[in-house]
Amino acid sequence: MGYQGETVLVTGGASFIGSHLVEALVDRGASVRVADDFSSGKPKNLAAVRDDIEVLDGNLKHWAFAEEATRDIDRLFHLAADHGGRGYISNYPANCATNMALDNIVFETAVENGVDKITFASSACTYPTDIQQERQRLSEDMVSFDERGGAYADEAYGWAKLMGERSLQAFHEQYGVDASAVRIFTAYGPRENETHAIIALIAKAYAEQDPYQIWGDGEQTRNFTYVDDIVSALVLANEKIEDGTPVNAGIRDYISINEVAETIFDQLDWRPDEIDHQEDKPVGVRHRAADTTRAEELLGWEPEYSLEDGLAKTIDWYVENRDKEYVVENLETLLHER
Repeated sequence: MGYQGETVLVTGGASFIGSHLVEALVDRGASVRVADDFSSGKPKNLAAVRDDIEVLDGNLKHWAFAEEATRDIDRLFHLAADHGGRGYISNYPANCATNMALDNIVFETAVENGVDKITFASSACTYPTDIQQERQRLSEDMVSFDERGGAYADEAYGWAKLMGERSLQAFHEQYGVDASAVRIFTAYGPRENETHAIIALIAKAYAEQDPYQIWGDGEQTRNFTYVDDIVSALVLANEKIEDGTPVNAGIRDYISINEVAETIFDQLDWRPDEIDHQEDKPVGVRHRAADTTRAEELLGWEPEYSLEDGLAKTIDWYVENRDKEYVVENLETLLHER
């Protein structure tokens, strides 16, 4: 559908995923407002559309700013969150837990201001961790709010995302606002930072780190999903789901960290003499991949990008935008900053 005449708010719109979503909405004719505190998002992420959008700089945990941001809005994509890669969410659980307050303030002010549709960027971290030690694709009905013991999320970040979903459903039930939630699985692509797995692996190879460090034994798997596919799922969910039903956005493939590293070596035409598997580092669950049946049925959504295609675009962006000498000198800082 077109968005001509629609005013759309993207919270966290200067972030990695958020900025790609903003560009897609502008392309569809929307009048876009971004609300971001730029704690992790960057103004330069919005450079391509800066003259076409409104940007508000502030903290959405503050009621007055959230009320301002959600005023005169037709549709809301709520991506703002305190988050980072596995190391961040493991080391800063209290920071991640504050997302529960953030989400409810955004939802309440949006409803009070008459926003018609709210789409929440949720996470695969909502899924029980104990079922992710073996290979079984995660389907949405593996999380339940109706059964005793039906929820067991991944660290404080996952619990906060799960409570965000439940809160949004409650606002739908009480106030009738159209609501949707997209469980994002291991997104990657241009503009992501080095604290996330794919960009971290690219940065280490670009800097020619040798021994090349991989967290864990490298056989842990994820379903790495290119950012454009995530954006299309968010847009379709906003258009097609009204009752808060969550949908997965991820590929169905189990891809090991070792496989990703090998693909990066091939595409950069460089290979280390030695690989150092650091098994004392946090790696999260053992295996994770998405069952996308519900997204196919409700949204007509399927991912378009293979790992090779997505990595090629991401590596091209990284090499074009990162000075190699700077990456070499600042690699450890880049890998641990939010």
